[in-house]
Amino acid sequence: MEFGLSQDQLLLDDSVRKFLSAEVPLDAIRSLAAGEGSDASVWRGLADMGLAGVLIPEAHGGAEMGMLDAVVIAEALGYAACPGPFLSTAVMASYLLKEAGATDPLARMAAGEYRVGIAFSDVIGARKGQVTESDSKLSGQSLFAFDAEADAYLVALADGQVLMIEASEVKRASLTTIDKTRSVCELTFDASPACLVTDDMALVKQAILRGRAVQAADTLGAAQYMLDQAVAYSLERKQFNRVVGSFQAVKHMCAEMASQLEPCRAFVWYAGHAFDEASDDAAVTACHAKAHLAEVGQFVAKTSTEVHGGMGFTDLLGLHYWFKRIGFNRQLLGSPEAVRQEAAVLQGLCD
Repeated sequence: MEFGLSQDQLLLDDSVRKFLSAEVPLDAIRSLAAGEGSDASVWRGLADMGLAGVLIPEAHGGAEMGMLDAVVIAEALGYAACPGPFLSTAVMASYLLKEAGATDPLARMAAGEYRVGIAFSDVIGARKGQVTESDSKLSGQSLFAFDAEADAYLVALADGQVLMIEASEVKRASLTTIDKTRSVCELTFDASPACLVTDDMALVKQAILRGRAVQAADTLGAAQYMLDQAVAYSLERKQFNRVVGSFQAVKHMCAEMASQLEPCRAFVWYAGHAFDEASDDAAVTACHAKAHLAEVGQFVAKTSTEVHGGMGFTDLLGLHYWFKRIGFNRQLLGSPEAVRQEAAVLQGLCD
């Protein structure tokens, strides 16, 4: 059996990478990390390519593609350490709003004119019940909401309710994390008016699972970038009049990175494909893909930096942006330990 991308998906991947290569160079990432720019122009360009509406039906201005397409896009975004709300707006929020029948915002989201952040800490994190609802008004706090520049947020409560609230109705404070390529914030609600989107916990969990598959792909792309940079550096850097890539120890480090990372590509592709085919193992596959890529990504990030020696820790090469993105992905939407526990429950291996 041959499992791979279609010609259309290969063309999609190529066009996204060409755009990112031109529009998101390392200097742009440095400017964003220093607080001297925003991701608005990049998101505008991705939206013009139809990527903001990857999961949105054509009837609402979207591209109506599948999760495998979203995974392909996410891998390219991770490779470029691209900023923007792809995970929150284009994947999780688009899926949840579409499935809940709340289609009014979808056209603006597909056009890149309306960003919807995700505030699911009451469902994902250990701090349960921090946000309460009464008469369609929210009170409390939600930590690590995705996208500090969003126009609105989907807020999930511990009981499975999801409410949508405009950013103007909440107090938000940007949070400092190790990853400077994407933003998170703390939302504070004080009897803030919101509207109910759904009370179906199963739908919330499906949105989270799709987010995990996309995160795995993002980590895959970031790790591939770090591997490519390590190999290129080893063929340029010389010691004792020889390129360091000719030393057996360095060869082994690069080979081990490649041997661990390459099988992950089919794993991540299948995670997207399983959702498109409504496969029974889609949820378990998404959990394992997220957890496994977190571990492999961490290994590649560490080893690639070591191949570079002292240069790997400097801002001159900028490897730390990818290193930290991989580290942040490890915790978003559940740590590897928590996600594996969830997979074990899904498989009936534990309670």
